[in-house]
Amino acid sequence: MGRNNIPRLALRAFTEVNFREPFLHVENYPVDAGLFIIKDRKTTPVKDYISPNRRQFYKIFHITAGTGILTVGLHQYFMNPGDISFLHPDEIMSWQTTSAETEGHFCLIHPDYFQGASHLLQLFRNYAYFQPAKAVVQLTPAQSEKTDQYFKAILEEEEGNNEDKQQAIFLHLQLILLAAQRAGKNLADEAVPESYRYIYGFLSLLEATFQVRHPDDVVKIKTATEFAEQLHVHPNYLNTLVKNQTGKTLREHIQERLLYEAKVLLKQTDWDIRAISYVLGFSEQAAFTALFNKKEQVSPSKFRENLKRTSIPVV
Repeated sequence: MGRNNIPRLALRAFTEVNFREPFLHVENYPVDAGLFIIKDRKTTPVKDYISPNRRQFYKIFHITAGTGILTVGLHQYFMNPGDISFLHPDEIMSWQTTSAETEGHFCLIHPDYFQGASHLLQLFRNYAYFQPAKAVVQLTPAQSEKTDQYFKAILEEEEGNNEDKQQAIFLHLQLILLAAQRAGKNLADEAVPESYRYIYGFLSLLEATFQVRHPDDVVKIKTATEFAEQLHVHPNYLNTLVKNQTGKTLREHIQERLLYEAKVLLKQTDWDIRAISYVLGFSEQAAFTALFNKKEQVSPSKFRENLKRTSIPVV
């Protein structure tokens, strides 16, 4: 990289994005997460993390106190009280808190939650703000207060036992979408640092590698060098960058993503262990079982059995 091409960040961007190391923890969603989750940010603060998962949840979160940096794809937003964000399942996103205060709400909605309400799923699919370039909307104080009340009503319904609570949640979700649409003021985004682009690129390629939908979809596990070549960067530089800002090496990320996909397949399919080991690129079932047992302290079959008896909470 030539001297003139070295990226230069404004002081705020540099301190907020690069001061803490590691500042992002790569977190996958629990394989046994429910179809709908809503949390109060005051009692369940959002941790600094990057989520590489696609195909999981629509995400909406609203800030009433505190600040933070949201990155959706390659669009970065400095969020403040009154801002609300809309995150599509197909997008890699990250969050970094930049204040001691943290209030508001967030909810995660799996597409399957809309079974029997296809019109609402279609509304989410077509909603203009579930796009990286329009992901954050600025609400006026009055709009923000009303939106906060909608979230509180949803939380109350979700914690209650009303038979029609899902219908009530659907209505309030539509009111939240309507409030943001009426506000119609998108928060301006900023370019992400070059370092984040490489992390994003690596995680995007890693996620694309593990797109298992059918027993014939055999994963070709790439090495750290192969990922670096695809990103046109030296493997040592990429490894150092990823390790400094996530706390783990390329190899550790690759292995963790492999184990996560194994858990997903054990949970969401009825494929036998041999079939799962095959699609994950293992020539022998014994090698897959040995790796899984070493990392998870339990065999794949026992892990599947335990999932049927327990529920893994969302963090």
